[in-house]
Amino acid sequence: MTEYGTWSPYVGTDAVFLAVTLLAIGVLLTYLGTRLTGVVGIKRPGKAVSAFMITIWILSLATFLVAFTTYGLQIYQQHLLGVPPKNPISPITYLCGLGTFIIIAYLSRNHGLKVALGSAFVCMAAAPMIFELPFDLIVMSRTYPPLPPAPTLFRLLFFLPLFLVEISTFSLLTLSPLTKLSKYTLFSLAGMFFVFAVWAFFGFSYPSDPLSFSLNGISKVLSFTTAIMLFLKPDKN
Repeated sequence: MTEYGTWSPYVGTDAVFLAVTLLAIGVLLTYLGTRLTGVVGIKRPGKAVSAFMITIWILSLATFLVAFTTYGLQIYQQHLLGVPPKNPISPITYLCGLGTFIIIAYLSRNHGLKVALGSAFVCMAAAPMIFELPFDLIVMSRTYPPLPPAPTLFRLLFFLPLFLVEISTFSLLTLSPLTKLSKYTLFSLAGMFFVFAVWAFFGFSYPSDPLSFSLNGISKVLSFTTAIMLFLKPDKN
């Protein structure tokens, strides 16, 4: 979402409220992790439902691409941006994605090539969405949509298809027989929200300075860690 614009930081009481909210979510996830014993398996859908889920995922990607292009062209027509700002977190995302694919493919190698590669793909796809869904909810109202008369409409044009992509990508996790929820998943997710809380305390600004860049990068790494934890073997105890 940073290719065609940035977002304005939170300030004052808004920043404090956001930080407290994110901190509370992190605490709740930590508590749930301490209460969870063993693992929670996920029931795999049948072939028909699986095909439907994959179709919805592909259609959501296509819809978002159309919305993204429309949004970007409209911004340029309004002359809101001279040069698209660079996304400094992209290299971290790509490296984490590659590392996640390799790790999951290796860990699941004993389950056959199809399961190993399929699990690695859905984990790699879902990992950045773990970061993106709460992130998008946070920055949605702070983005710079095209000028009036309909800024809210353009926000919805961009974010609603994006939310559909994120949610439909999460659904792909059910296609792998290795996906399981454990306390380590919840602890990793809690860590991401704790970093979000610190980032929010300092305004949750665009990663154009060392602090926001570091907090953005750490939270992104934790989102990939959360996804990997979904595929780790459960404890024997």
